[in-house]
Amino acid sequence: MRYLHTMIRVHDLDESLDFYCHKLGLTECNRIDNEQGRYTLVYLHAPLDAQLARNTQAPLLELTYNWDTEEYTGGRNFGHLAYEVDDIYAVCQKLMDQGVTINRPPRDGWMAFIRSPDNISIELLQKGEPLPEKEPWASMENTGTW
Repeated sequence: MRYLHTMIRVHDLDESLDFYCHKLGLTECNRIDNEQGRYTLVYLHAPLDAQLARNTQAPLLELTYNWDTEEYTGGRNFGHLAYEVDDIYAVCQKLMDQGVTINRPPRDGWMAFIRSPDNISIELLQKGEPLPEKEPWASMENTGTW
């Protein structure tokens, strides 16, 4: 397992970039604008992580700006922790066998979500290319929220 990023939702992207980049000293290394989804993702790295972030896309802070903003309450502005795994199906099966609910099953062979005992969302991402879809994962419904 490898730590990838922490995602937080921001209400004002310019204000957040001023804080994280100009005041805190992080550097923007990638930006994705998605018109269909109506959001912008901005990935930042710490100065000493520059080479590592360039080579491995981690460790990063992901700022998520939803164009149709909402009021974030109850910790909703903190999105999730993300970890890369070698075999998403094996990891999810191991977690299920230990009583962990898979809130968003890896139907696509690439991404799953679980929650910690304190309801912190944790994203699991398949290393490299997505695995071929297979059962029982492909047919599993979401459980709760993530």
